[in-house]
Amino acid sequence: MSLPSRLPAILQAVMQGQPQALADSHYPQWHLAPVNGLLNDPNGFCQVAGRYHLFYQWNPLACDHTYKCWGHWSSADLLHWRHEPIALMPDEEYDRNGCYSGSAVEFEGALTLCYTGNVKFPDGGRTAWQCLATENADGTFRKLGPVLPLPEGYTGHVRDPKVWRQDGRWYMVLGAQDVQQRGKVLLFTASDLREWRLVGEIAGHDVNGLANAGYMWECPDLFPLADTHLLICCPQGLAREAQRFLNTYPAVWMAGRFDAERGIFDHGPLHELDSGFEFYAPQTMQADDGRRLLVGWMGVPDGDEMHQPTRAQGWIHQMTCVRELEWQAGTLYQRPLRELVALRGKPRAGADRPCPSPRWSWPLTFPPTARWGWTLPAPCSSPSIATACVCRVAACRRRRCITATGAARRDACGSLSTAPAWRFSSTMARG
Repeated sequence: MSLPSRLPAILQAVMQGQPQALADSHYPQWHLAPVNGLLNDPNGFCQVAGRYHLFYQWNPLACDHTYKCWGHWSSADLLHWRHEPIALMPDEEYDRNGCYSGSAVEFEGALTLCYTGNVKFPDGGRTAWQCLATENADGTFRKLGPVLPLPEGYTGHVRDPKVWRQDGRWYMVLGAQDVQQRGKVLLFTASDLREWRLVGEIAGHDVNGLANAGYMWECPDLFPLADTHLLICCPQGLAREAQRFLNTYPAVWMAGRFDAERGIFDHGPLHELDSGFEFYAPQTMQADDGRRLLVGWMGVPDGDEMHQPTRAQGWIHQMTCVRELEWQAGTLYQRPLRELVALRGKPRAGADRPCPSPRWSWPLTFPPTARWGWTLPAPCSSPSIATACVCRVAACRRRRCITATGAARRDACGSLSTAPAWRFSSTMARG
């Protein structure tokens, strides 16, 4: 179906769906969410001329993954976002089955999108093209077409280009599956964005001694942080372990030394970015002030989408809050965006609530952006700490807390002091 013939249906879906979504009690107050339809991967997260841009995978026609466009928000402060024109629609032969995920860079004076054009064939086969689109003066985008066909030795599952400039050259990492159905991350380089050369495989199955690494690696993102390099990606097919990789598909990070000239990323073990069950496809950018910022999709492919209550209201999924990444003493730290403090209201305190029973419930109603916590009198034994942690996490999940991590450990529960009391706190938000 051509672009002009699809536009009336899209406009109708937005006009009919937006009032219904905004009236939904599940609709978030400050998390980014679609006005209707399905949202998934964040794309093209960047800052250009002082303004932040966040594109996203969006099907405006239904709560499914069939018709992938690029939606577009922009912001001056990472708190207040405005809708921009739809950036990409699958209206060309090379992206007819979806404008899949990618990134955004400044190229030749214009904001340029690097994305995967997805093509499926009647016999069940597929191919993928890595494509470009450049911004017009009115904020729309003009497609420049494919710049990289499917590389030899890989299936049609090659996608999600993350592009950056380093030492006068362009680099790209791509998620891939080889013909033996093993997950890989590929590194390409170019003097401009039009002609790319494969450097090699820098991560995945049988790379750096990593075995049994799954059948597909998606959404790679390679970047420097302090004195190391980090690779973030989403492996599919990892074996579940007792305490990690319990999500349908995890999002992981690994740290190491990146040699761009030789095309080698000598990395350490895999670590999960988030222990929750709705976190996927994170993407980072470096802000003008030097911070490395991350945002993710609060969802997961092939998850329990059919059971999400918001589908009945014509919309599904939202973005996580933006996080700041820091590398300290060999460990990755993630903190909520500091600008979020501006959304908090005045603190409120309540009287002590004695709870003599070892099992108890405490129904509470929170304002939309409340910061909350409780205090347990010292001394407080480890079992009590664990119980308090579990209670906190259960409350968070029932109220759709902004963070999904919830291990029953002291270091997972916020700040702890030794006297005169233990204190556990979290930040809550509607939606």
